[in-house]
Amino acid sequence: MTLRYDVLGLGNAIVDVLSRCEEDFLVQHGMAKGAMTLIDEARAEAIYAAMGPAIEVSGGSAANTIAGVAALGGRGAFIGKVKNDPLGASFGHDIRSLGVAFDTKAAEAGPATARCFILVTPDGQRTMNTYLGAAQDLSPRDIDPNVVGAAAVTYLEGYLWDPPNAKDAFRAAAAHAHAAGRHVALTLSDAFCVDRYREEFIHLMRSGTVDIVFANEAELHSLYQTSDFATALRAIRRDVKLAVVTRSEKGAVVVNAQGSVEVAAVPIERVVDTTGAGDLFAAGFLYGFARGFDHATSARLGTIAAAEVISHMGARPEANLKALAAENGVAL
Repeated sequence: MTLRYDVLGLGNAIVDVLSRCEEDFLVQHGMAKGAMTLIDEARAEAIYAAMGPAIEVSGGSAANTIAGVAALGGRGAFIGKVKNDPLGASFGHDIRSLGVAFDTKAAEAGPATARCFILVTPDGQRTMNTYLGAAQDLSPRDIDPNVVGAAAVTYLEGYLWDPPNAKDAFRAAAAHAHAAGRHVALTLSDAFCVDRYREEFIHLMRSGTVDIVFANEAELHSLYQTSDFATALRAIRRDVKLAVVTRSEKGAVVVNAQGSVEVAAVPIERVVDTTGAGDLFAAGFLYGFARGFDHATSARLGTIAAAEVISHMGARPEANLKALAAENGVAL
């Protein structure tokens, strides 16, 4: 099958609603700073009414990653569920305008298009409250084997590992990818996801359903229930073909059976908003991986993309990442 895409993302199709707030706002509304909390439609309406001026932009973890791949000059595709409503139309328009292929059929009935309220405190930390709505209705019938087989890497979003139909969609996509000789990657997304699905995530790794796993330090510690980083790193090295672990200002480490590679973070003047840091790191790494770069160069691309996105509000890159990579010594 002809290779048409560098990376195909499967995940929640969400419209992000970003707003700055003081920490008192989080306390007043019972929010755990830095966490992602799932909410219902009534809670979503209450938060929206209480929050300050906001920016609305199409988002979702895997969709952000695919947007980053496109910003690097890569070829991306995305599968995610929206409803045929104004927010759904906005999501589709935004992601296609980046040059990303998005052909998932919108739902005509059921829950509204998903939205995530992202509250950013003065220190740049983001607290997320997410109404998943129509995004949860992704199912195997939304998976096009031809699209999956045409992507070098299929990238699965851990945030969506909850509804049974979405799990079946993930498994179907992984099977199609492997049948075509392609790679499958999974991001653990959040420590709370790992707490809920620890054994299932480990099974996906050990069974070979996924080939590449992305995690941050908190997710890695949660996965193996240890506070010792070296112990957790040894464990994931045994369980999956390739693991990529981000460490904030410490950079990232890439491990496989052959060894490990550490890459330093790209310094920036000021952290404005950490929303999307992991998503854009994954974009850089996956772009490099799909194009045959070595692990160190792929991780370097990840740190460059992550540094750009945390220097401004929002989870989508604002700079030309391809040019930024060249400025940092990585010519694409």
